[in-house]
Amino acid sequence: MITPTPLMRLVTGFWSFKTLAVAVELDLFTRIAGGRVVTVADLRDELGLADRPADMLLAACASLGLLERDGEGYRNSPLAEEFLVAGRPYYFGGQVRYCDVKTYLPWHRIGEALRTDRPLTWDPDTDRSAFETGDPAMLAEFWEAMFSTSIFTARTLASAYDFGQHARLLDVGGGGGAYPIELCRNFSHLKAAVYDLPHVCEIADRKIAAAGLADRIETVPGDFRAEPVLPDGYDVILLSMILHDWDEATNRELLAKCYAALPPDGVLIVSEWLLNGDRTGPAEAALMGMNMIVETEGGRNYSDVEYAAWLSDTGFSDVRVVPLDAPGANGVVVGRKR
Repeated sequence: MITPTPLMRLVTGFWSFKTLAVAVELDLFTRIAGGRVVTVADLRDELGLADRPADMLLAACASLGLLERDGEGYRNSPLAEEFLVAGRPYYFGGQVRYCDVKTYLPWHRIGEALRTDRPLTWDPDTDRSAFETGDPAMLAEFWEAMFSTSIFTARTLASAYDFGQHARLLDVGGGGGAYPIELCRNFSHLKAAVYDLPHVCEIADRKIAAAGLADRIETVPGDFRAEPVLPDGYDVILLSMILHDWDEATNRELLAKCYAALPPDGVLIVSEWLLNGDRTGPAEAALMGMNMIVETEGGRNYSDVEYAAWLSDTGFSDVRVVPLDAPGANGVVVGRKR
């Protein structure tokens, strides 16, 4: 018998997110890292909470798979221990904080975004793009969110695609450098560069230095939309979570620049949440497309079929899709320059 239970799960979906967000805000998972067990009384005393909210927060986090019961208390689940403890290599808290602070409230006005076809997280009348707004603190949150999503996605890509065949990687719009950092960790011969706006390259330089990879990864300041050509001398170019920010015409122009910058037999890799060909899912890709309505002027999520066609039209051959299971992509579209 069909019931409205699935609808109830959709209606209350924000309960789960906000429970995760407040736990990250309170540093709950970092406080109890390393196998520490915390009780309701412990949480009450450390965070200044009353018994009732302390009890409900712990129970809710356990129900979401973020905590596990241990005797009279709770400890981090393997998921929380790996990804929600600050300072861990694949810490995901940046993405949680950014969505909570920057996108959650604008999503309350999604109807307005649909009716006006204008973003809600920045003002196109005063800012050139979402990546060049006048709020440095929020931009820092954004790039930290992108880094926390990208670093594990890059690890997944390193297992799914053999970069051993390449010598030099150019990450166009590479943000904080998560992909080059992770890929260079996995392929000791690889050298890489992050190509992004000057203020973003400053963030990437710090991340690269902290990773101890300044001798193998450099930053190249530039604007891939404004500059007529991309830097050359690289045999593989990566576009990760870039094309969903822009309309088809802008994307085709960027793909043409990538093709021109690559040497013969060079490879382009497009990493994205890919819609299926009949545009019925997966939900992560379709809902990211809705988020593009909130956060961009012309962005949307495209299907693997569309990306493959664009690459072929640009001149790339041997176009193929490599599936991924990662927080920032469900696949990459790969093409080789003829």
